[in-house]
Amino acid sequence: MKITNQLGLPKQLVELVNSNYKPTQHQYSCTTILKPTRQIILERRYGEQIEQDVSDMCWMIFGIAVHSVIENSQEDEGQFKEEKLKVDLGKYWEELEGYYLSGRSDMIDLIKKMIVDWKTCSAWKVIYKDFEDWRKEMLIYAWAVKDIGFEINKAEAIAFIKDHNKTKSKTDSQYPKLPIWVEKFKFNDNSFKEIEKFIYDKFMELKKYENATDKELPICTDEERWREPTKYAVKKKANIKASKLHDTLEEAEKHLENLENKEECKGLYEIEVREGTDKRCLEYCSCCNFCPYYIKNYMEKSD
Repeated sequence: MKITNQLGLPKQLVELVNSNYKPTQHQYSCTTILKPTRQIILERRYGEQIEQDVSDMCWMIFGIAVHSVIENSQEDEGQFKEEKLKVDLGKYWEELEGYYLSGRSDMIDLIKKMIVDWKTCSAWKVIYKDFEDWRKEMLIYAWAVKDIGFEINKAEAIAFIKDHNKTKSKTDSQYPKLPIWVEKFKFNDNSFKEIEKFIYDKFMELKKYENATDKELPICTDEERWREPTKYAVKKKANIKASKLHDTLEEAEKHLENLENKEECKGLYEIEVREGTDKRCLEYCSCCNFCPYYIKNYMEKSD
């Protein structure tokens, strides 16, 4: 990845995010395999051409700083920090011989049989209890730790809420009270069977598409693209704000028909189609400019 510096920020910040990391063929990390297959392959394929400005990476810098503090602290008895993990998947499945799952766990506590991970997040993640990605990531780490012979049955995510508002924490009962949130997870045999199947299926898909053309790569699902669906707004013609948003055109048309039956509303309302968007593609995908889906649906349409 090429790191740009449009604001002329100190070179120390640029050096902090400028990694010399080069992916290893047939080796994917615990965090990487949580991404859509198309994104994983395109990021590797066009890694040297992808550009990102250091000013857009402030939360990555914050995360690096937090991990640096933790890394330099003294661990307790039975704890291991920043432990490198590498699982030879060929030991488990012949068809994945030569493929490896890699990673580096923030902390392994062998006495508590627990994985600990440091996170940054928004307050909304806590409000909506949107922790499935954390659970899945730490379960993958736990599976990898079990590979080296240690039992893990729980995990703990310690998250710094980057946009915490002290005033809201006092007035809103749903809002997190403190700027640090601790989320705990428990794992059992079914959890490990579930994640083992996920790891197998993901690596098999990566193996299948590693040498496919860009257009042949599987389209990311609506969920993976964080798709916000198309809405149909019934609104006054002179207004921007909708009287009501509908999920289907049929619902909107029925609503408009009911309004048109009222003499005082006749001719005043219309239906406005508010096209759905792919939030991940538009704001959070580094390889979008090389993705045929993004090029067709966003770049070509804007020309």
